[in-house]
Amino acid sequence: MKYISKFCWLFVGVLFIFSGLIKINDPVGTAIKLEEYFEVFSTDIAPFFKAFEPYSLFLSIFLSAAEIVLGVALLVRWKLKSVLIALLVMIVFFTFLTFYSAYFNKVTDCGCFGDAIKLTPWESFTKDIVLLVMIIILLMTQRYLPQFISEKTGAVATALTAILSVGIGWYAYEHLPYIDFRAYKVGNNIPTMMKPTAPLRYKYIMVKNGEEQEFEEYPTDQSYTFKEMIAINPEDGPKITDFNVWNDQGDFTQEVLTGNKLIILVQGASKADRDSFKEITKLVNAAEQQGITPLAVTSSSSQEFEEFRHEVNLAVPYYYGDGTVIKTIMRSNPGILLLQNGTVKGKWHYNDTPSIEQVKELL
Repeated sequence: MKYISKFCWLFVGVLFIFSGLIKINDPVGTAIKLEEYFEVFSTDIAPFFKAFEPYSLFLSIFLSAAEIVLGVALLVRWKLKSVLIALLVMIVFFTFLTFYSAYFNKVTDCGCFGDAIKLTPWESFTKDIVLLVMIIILLMTQRYLPQFISEKTGAVATALTAILSVGIGWYAYEHLPYIDFRAYKVGNNIPTMMKPTAPLRYKYIMVKNGEEQEFEEYPTDQSYTFKEMIAINPEDGPKITDFNVWNDQGDFTQEVLTGNKLIILVQGASKADRDSFKEITKLVNAAEQQGITPLAVTSSSSQEFEEFRHEVNLAVPYYYGDGTVIKTIMRSNPGILLLQNGTVKGKWHYNDTPSIEQVKELL
């Protein structure tokens, strides 16, 4: 039992730290996932969950930092019993979220490891059950994990971890994620990511006499009733399936993916940082002089964006894009995207608006 206890101690501590770091790397993405949960819970369980949505960013950084802090505290065995109880409360909460997602098929990606590792709802729930069992084992076998550093040293290590974790999360919010795990990261070619890497294969779920059977080829026996079609190799499918740019004249996706384009992404004009457009406008004017085509893509309505762009003096053609896609591409509002024939050459938070020289160096 001693070795089982030490394995659980190491596994749980490392996994919580890893999970927290992945989430706090992209606090805006984690906040978006929390908003999905609050939206679902407000509809299915109780309306008061809607009140948590404005605090999603705070909760994103707080919960991610808490995972890291509790993981470190566990590894250094500081206040072991209290830390294990806190971990138990947290994993019970996460287990409820993942079970609800899996059973009711509400939030199809729990965001447990951000965009780095995608888990299905049932995989996430299984992972949380394993952690729950391990934490219970640790609570029952604390005698095998004696304290090996002083109380003061453990407190200092935990406090420094908390300060550093919150600082990491806040910096990522004020700039961009340290590591971009999304399909639109720098270096990726969007048209290539919109194509499958191999032909997709499917299996067919058919029903006959109340029993389900699977076929890799559609059965010719007409006594079978079709239920669903499931991809066998979904990992070979397109990584980008919803990138579209349009205006009232039609679809302009291909045009945007051709040549050198400096794109100002505005996810909701009402919430966009207006002060940042002084520097963005300078960049836009300089880009035009260098033969780089500036344009804007927004999820706002035509009337709203017309008023907004005149207010911030953004004199560029603008197109529409899906709000979710814009949030996936860029974790700031506004944000700047540099494309060269569809390849992402640069991405900037509005706090880091580049000079025209920095832009030219990337082309």
